[in-house]
Amino acid sequence: MECLGCNLANKNLPVHVVFEDEYVCCFLDHEPFNEGHTLILPKKHVYDVEELDENTAESIMKASILLSKAIKKLFNPDGITICQNGGVFNELTHYHMHVVPRYRGQSFADFYSDNEIMIEDEMKLKETTRKLIEVISELNK
Repeated sequence: MECLGCNLANKNLPVHVVFEDEYVCCFLDHEPFNEGHTLILPKKHVYDVEELDENTAESIMKASILLSKAIKKLFNPDGITICQNGGVFNELTHYHMHVVPRYRGQSFADFYSDNEIMIEDEMKLKETTRKLIEVISELNK
């Protein structure tokens, strides 16, 4: 596969998966805005939101709800921002949705600036992955 998003969603490249089903793969952003910042990608190649089939769209929304609950329980943010960038703003050229924990005093504009990006090391990403998987498992009982 030549698409970076397809390779990430199908785990052909290293990712920190916290949840997946038949249609989507959810993993930590490697340059998170805050700890717990997660991406949801369809396993099948889709470029923009209007190309999503019903099953994949439903799976993305269910995953966003599950991830939001897990992130709230684990990190106690003041809120969650869920977004996706389409068209020329889709840097992966593959549909993806961000689920971002946020705290008071954080400007959403900072999400797109290099000033606030928190690049996490591999050990931190592994620990966050472990914690999220544990909480998601509890929520799915």
